[in-house]
Amino acid sequence: MRPPKPALLTDLRFCAFALTIAGSVSYKACMTDIATAPPPFSIPLYRRIWVANVASQFGSLIQSVGAAWLMVELGGTKTQIALVQASVTLPIMILALLSGAIADNYPRRTVMLICQSWMFLLSVALCVFAWFGHMTPWALLGFTFLLGCGTAMNAPSWQATVGDIVPRGTIAGAIAMNSMGFNIARTAGPALGGAIVAAAGSAAAFTVNAFSYLGIIWVLFRWHPEKPAQPALREDLGSAMAAGVRYVLLSPPIRRVLFRAALFGLAAASVPSLLPLVASHLMSGSAVTFGILSGSFGIGAVTGALSNRPIRARLTSEATIRITVTAMITGAVTIALSPWLALTVGGLILFGWGWLLSMATMNVSVQMSAPRWVVGRALSLYQMSVFGTMAGGSWMSGRLAEQHGIAEAILIMAGVQAIGLFVGFFLRLPEVGDLNLDLVGRWRVPDVKVPVEPRAGPVHIAVHYKIREKDIPRFLTAMNESRRVRLRDGARGWALVRDLSDPEVWIEKYRFGRWLDYVLHNERRTHADRDNLIILHTLHQGSWPPLIVRMLERQVTGVTIDPDLSTETVNDPTRGQ
Repeated sequence: MRPPKPALLTDLRFCAFALTIAGSVSYKACMTDIATAPPPFSIPLYRRIWVANVASQFGSLIQSVGAAWLMVELGGTKTQIALVQASVTLPIMILALLSGAIADNYPRRTVMLICQSWMFLLSVALCVFAWFGHMTPWALLGFTFLLGCGTAMNAPSWQATVGDIVPRGTIAGAIAMNSMGFNIARTAGPALGGAIVAAAGSAAAFTVNAFSYLGIIWVLFRWHPEKPAQPALREDLGSAMAAGVRYVLLSPPIRRVLFRAALFGLAAASVPSLLPLVASHLMSGSAVTFGILSGSFGIGAVTGALSNRPIRARLTSEATIRITVTAMITGAVTIALSPWLALTVGGLILFGWGWLLSMATMNVSVQMSAPRWVVGRALSLYQMSVFGTMAGGSWMSGRLAEQHGIAEAILIMAGVQAIGLFVGFFLRLPEVGDLNLDLVGRWRVPDVKVPVEPRAGPVHIAVHYKIREKDIPRFLTAMNESRRVRLRDGARGWALVRDLSDPEVWIEKYRFGRWLDYVLHNERRTHADRDNLIILHTLHQGSWPPLIVRMLERQVTGVTIDPDLSTETVNDPTRGQ
């Protein structure tokens, strides 16, 4: 059985109309509000990668339609049919942190080239299996899962690369354009995929997807980024993932964004997950109706991406989120209560507009709250927060719809979104536009008289300060911030002690598992972190830098002791220490 062609043609006409609107809005957006930073599309490299990436996303969505329809033709169970979509999104949850660590420790262009080549080869194999009739339901799930793994591994490197190829002031606009490109593909891609499947079968859809990877592979192959003057030290992946989690947990701005993102994702998943039921039950419609509703959501998302630049130029991140979440709540209530298709379309456009702008705003907040050495891992944890709670929110929405009804489920989840809006009055999104998170780059490995290997350790550090009595309150406040930064950037333990024989002497102690960790800790210092060092500099009564003692821990268990040295003497000068 094939999809009805009239419905597909209607979807295609509707998507063409959506893209026409998006194109006209895009032109106006690019011609306005060119204030402090160049538009993303004025940067040739970004423009080339964006176009190739959107083409690849079209191919991926066409492939998803082909895979879902082929599973039906293969006689897959309802569980297997549902697992087609789950097999694409599950790798994001499984591999997000690992892919973020790889994005931060290996050349991102190389990572993207490997991932895109991996997906291209898998797509070719999928085509061969489909054309020659060797596909089975479980083999199809295996292929889609492996393609999802490629997407999951590629995403953090691509998102982090945005900050490498555009100026800092253009990051927000570039992220919005990335989201817009995805939503353009999501608006027209499924309808185009349905037309291809109806005309030539699923194998043809897989073939189109395979060719879609060639553009992005070619652009990445021709791009030769400048190599840093001093190559960064590379962590092993286990340490890199732990460092990413530690940095986020000890970074209050990112922690707030992740908490807000989790609340957002929990409630925001209700409308997209229940949209087929809205079309079939609330609207009493057909596949054509579902196509119109899906396109309406896409139009709203594209419009949100294009309006991101002027809105962010005038509003803070928190103000933007309040407006966009309010729009989503209004759109959800409209969808739940609307008796007319036109009104439901309006609610979906409003919901899609708020959805895209909310996601883009939180994404920008994470990117601009993390220095470049850890931004990939921070974005991965952000994706885990959003996608993880969206999965839970979709399940909750389905359960609520079964127990209370479709409209009631949407209204309940809109209430949950309102709770997230209320939480924002206490946990505001960070405003970090003026924060300089560039690395200082002035630290040099100290000369030591004892040979030390990168993996030698544990390493203990003691920093001696001399502080006047009247300055102690300010010093303790500065030390509290120093503790957070030390632990955030890799220290395993921290303590502040006072010399009982000299009240003005305070010693900051912290340690690392390896000498390499100590070196990385110092190389991660940003210009924003220097503010606290300036305070300590003004409080310290003595030359700067203060005395720093670096010590390598050594175990004495099993060491042979000279018996002549083990006898305690009456005049032992060390007694009492």
